[in-house]
Amino acid sequence: MAKYLLPATRAIIRDKSRLMSQGIQKYWPKVAMTLAATYLVYQKDLAIDLQLNNAQSAVVRMADYEASVFTEDAAPMNIAHYETEEAWLPAKAPEAKPVNYAQPANVSNLANTYSNLTSDNNGAAAEPAALRASKRQKQLGYVKRFAKVAQAEMDKFGIPASITLAQGLLESNVGESKLAVENNNHFGMKCFSKTCGKGHCSNFTDDTHKDFFRKYKSPWESYRAHSQLLKQGDRYSELFKLKQTDYRRWAKGLKAAGYATDAQYADKLIKLIEDLGLHQYD
Repeated sequence: MAKYLLPATRAIIRDKSRLMSQGIQKYWPKVAMTLAATYLVYQKDLAIDLQLNNAQSAVVRMADYEASVFTEDAAPMNIAHYETEEAWLPAKAPEAKPVNYAQPANVSNLANTYSNLTSDNNGAAAEPAALRASKRQKQLGYVKRFAKVAQAEMDKFGIPASITLAQGLLESNVGESKLAVENNNHFGMKCFSKTCGKGHCSNFTDDTHKDFFRKYKSPWESYRAHSQLLKQGDRYSELFKLKQTDYRRWAKGLKAAGYATDAQYADKLIKLIEDLGLHQYD
C-alpha cells in the first residue's frame, strides 16, 4: 500500500511546489517593492537619528567652550541701549570737513613775499640754522652781483651804496620776487600814470590787488630809475643833507618820506646793512 501511496504523494508535492512557484512569480514584484520601501524608511530614520546626535554633541561642546571663556565674574553685556541694527556696527569715523583754501584776491600775484629775509633781518622767531644759512647765501650772492652798480649810483647821485643794496635786497626778495623776475623791478617802483603805453607797467598785488608796477628792460635800468626817483623833487631832498655814511638816518628818512608803508621798513634796512656789512660799500 505504501508502495502505491508514495507516487501519489510525490505528485501532490510536485503540484504544491508548482503552485507555490507560480504564486511567488505572480506576487514577487509586490514583495520586492515592499522590501525596498521598508529599507528606505529604515535608512532615513537612521540618518535623522545621527543628525540629532551630532547637533546635541555640538551644543555640549559650545557650552563647554563658553564655560571656559566666560567666568562667573564676567559682567554681562549691556545691550539695552542698542535700539537698532546699526548700533551694533563699529562706530564710523567723523567725516572730514572740507578745508577752506579761499585766499585773498590775486594772492598768487604777489609782488613780493619777502621769503628770503632771515629771522635776524626781520626780528621774527628763530629759524633752523640750515634755513638761515641758505637765505644768507642768497643775500650775499645778490650783494656780489649788484655791489658795483650800487657804488656807481652813489658816485653819480650821492645815495649811500649800503642803502641802495639794502633796498634792492628787500624789495626784490634777493632778485626772486615775481616783480623782479617778470618786470626787472628791484625797488618796488609803482606806476601812477593813467596814460601808460604797452609794456610800461603791469598789475601785481601789494598794498591792494590793483597796484601797478613799472617794467624795466634790465635790473640795471631799475637801479637807475631808483636813483632818479630819490634825486628828483622835494620828497626826498632832506636825505641828501645827510652824510653818505649815515645809513641809519637815511633808512629812517626813507620811511618818514613815505617810500614804503611797512612800519618796520627802516628797521629792516638797518638790520640788512648791519647783518651783511653793507656799510663797507659806502
